[in-house]
Amino acid sequence: MPIAIVTGASSGIGAASARRLAAEGFTVVLAARRADRLAELVTQITEAGGSAVAVPCDVTSDESVAELATAVADLAESAGREEGGPDERVTLLVNNAGGALGLDPVEHGSVDDWRWMHEVNVLGTLRVTKALLPLLEASEAGTIVMLSSTAGFIVYEGGGGYSAAKHAMTAMTGTLRLELAGRPVRVIEVDPGMVRTDEFATNRFRGDTERAAAVYAGVEMPLTADDIADCVAWCATRPQHVNIDRLVVRPLAQAAQHKVAKGRIGRQAD
Repeated sequence: MPIAIVTGASSGIGAASARRLAAEGFTVVLAARRADRLAELVTQITEAGGSAVAVPCDVTSDESVAELATAVADLAESAGREEGGPDERVTLLVNNAGGALGLDPVEHGSVDDWRWMHEVNVLGTLRVTKALLPLLEASEAGTIVMLSSTAGFIVYEGGGGYSAAKHAMTAMTGTLRLELAGRPVRVIEVDPGMVRTDEFATNRFRGDTERAAAVYAGVEMPLTADDIADCVAWCATRPQHVNIDRLVVRPLAQAAQHKVAKGRIGRQAD
């Protein structure tokens, strides 16, 4: 089985992507800080007939990311021995770890919040990419999926810190694609708009569930984590010569960052 690594795999889009990639035939390495959540996800995936391994990892730590890379290399080597052939190929990295804090205007922005968002979304992605790129390139069929956001190219009031971090991630993605031209690694950016997951907005507002729910109030069918996982899997499973540079995905109700329709829209699918 080819090996895929998913960061931020303990919940939301990361967990959904891990489940979907396992169903597509990958052995999925689940990387996130919460070991208990990863263990639960391994059980879910294996009970569904898939293959998954949990590797607790903090993307803000150089040492932790180095341990992740070592664990992935060891997994590839041991899987190859079990199959009686060469090492299993590490073909996919999904850089999903990230998040937002606060919705303050720039004039009242929290330096600590901005620093955390940059550390996780940008530097965390940099650490993981650097650590795993040699294994991806060695597969001769590598793919890096960057889970960014529409905030990576459109700003909005109160989103300065998050938009700045995602703009930086988008810039890193485009630069990496240029630098890897001629080498066997694709670089794909997936930019979701409004996605309702179990934790994103709640974490943004530090556990204020009412404020988090208000973000989606009246919006018919925001995107779900499974919707984005479907996009990730589709991009990752195209023929290797096909590179989806950027996939922007929003719910029908959201025409733009600032234009979101409320209420029922048309007849729901059966």
